[in-house]
Amino acid sequence: MRTILSLSLVAFATLASCLPSNNSATAIPPSSTSYWFSQPIDHFGLNRNTWNQQYVVNATFYKPGGPIYMVTPGETPLSTYYTDRTHFTELAQKTNGLLVAVEHRFYGKSNPMPDLSGPSLKYHTVENVLEDFAAIIRAAKRNPSSVFPVSVSANSKVVFGGGSYGGALAAWMRAMYPKLVAGAWSSSAVLQYRLQNYQLDQSWGKHLQALGCANDVAKAVKDLDTILLSGNTTAIRNIQAEFGIPALTPRDFAGLVTSLISAAAMTPNYVDQDYTRTTVCSFFNGTQSKLSSYATAVASMIQSQGYSQNDLTQIADTNLNLDNYALGQVGRVWYYQGCAWYGNWQVAPPTSCGLTPYRSQLVDLTYFQPNCKRKFGSNMVIPVNSADFNRKWLGRLRGVSNIYYTVGSLDLWRGSSVLTWEGLALPNTTASPIFLIEGGSHTQDLSKGNTRDLPSLTTSRIVGDRQVMKWIA
Repeated sequence: MRTILSLSLVAFATLASCLPSNNSATAIPPSSTSYWFSQPIDHFGLNRNTWNQQYVVNATFYKPGGPIYMVTPGETPLSTYYTDRTHFTELAQKTNGLLVAVEHRFYGKSNPMPDLSGPSLKYHTVENVLEDFAAIIRAAKRNPSSVFPVSVSANSKVVFGGGSYGGALAAWMRAMYPKLVAGAWSSSAVLQYRLQNYQLDQSWGKHLQALGCANDVAKAVKDLDTILLSGNTTAIRNIQAEFGIPALTPRDFAGLVTSLISAAAMTPNYVDQDYTRTTVCSFFNGTQSKLSSYATAVASMIQSQGYSQNDLTQIADTNLNLDNYALGQVGRVWYYQGCAWYGNWQVAPPTSCGLTPYRSQLVDLTYFQPNCKRKFGSNMVIPVNSADFNRKWLGRLRGVSNIYYTVGSLDLWRGSSVLTWEGLALPNTTASPIFLIEGGSHTQDLSKGNTRDLPSLTTSRIVGDRQVMKWIA
């Protein structure tokens, strides 16, 4: 994340009035306390009206001169998980640091506009997102008491951290604001964007191959597509019932199955458990057909997660409440980023590629893209230019040091990360170290350490901590 250092007198007065006194060394507010920072709607345009951005602070371990760790949940609402239960919490404790988690604009309670219509979301740009973070850092460096509930040194070094999309934000913050951000921990950062991201499907396949059930899943998906494309309504309804899924269109059904399976693929791996083996591969035991085994695996996921039939219908709704512009719809904002920023639609590989698909062929570009104009207005440019986005934002990382990139070898997003499947680093990122976590999954190094961790995962944190020590020295 990056820094800016401006508060109007009015905003400063508002902040000062809502921050607790920091005169007492023992009066440390709980990390569940919300604070609010006044930001302009558009840092770079004409709309200078303001809104309040939410952040929370863990000052438990801070001592004068200690570093400031700034993290963001990215595309999810803010919670104390990000201050209390991550590796950055451990880092703050080791280094007498202060940990601040800042909510991303348009997610959770941090809303620059009164709704999520297309005209409102035009202020949702990468530049504005980064400048939001930068503004808080600048203010903290100029007048720490205007931002933090305890006394903080104005010259404290700032380390930015995040995972996945948040990992990209961390890297961009270091690149864009090197005088404000001393270093960035960029876990599983999604840095290479494509209009059709079938590389994600292939990453999933590589994990299945490592577990020995890739052929079984591929056969099940192929057999499922045969039914869904047959037009036989009875067969389609029967297979939906076998999966434990309500009556949906074939395409929405295929998309829902993909969403449920992808959730399993994002779960952490440990020395004593690979969640994908438990929830997917273990069901292919030869006692039933590949498709029935696949259906049983998905039905078991639904049951374990406690999804109701109504929940499943809502998850499968590709329209995502087309005419509902109300705030608080995380999926709507995330959909906008795909439409307006980078594409990156999670699809099956086109048949012309000759690749084995591990998700339904019905989940293709036409499953996602048509909704862009319907949801956000006719001004949306379709298709978005993913190559231009890469040139701009991957290009920003050229020659940038003090970024610690981590990638899990079995990360579902490996194909979009800083390290390709061939082991080659993206060319603009070679000025900073990259650590490959053998057996690791998505953003796993950002969690707190425990005795079940993979050896490589433990090592990745040790290496990262050493990098941080250099940045804050």
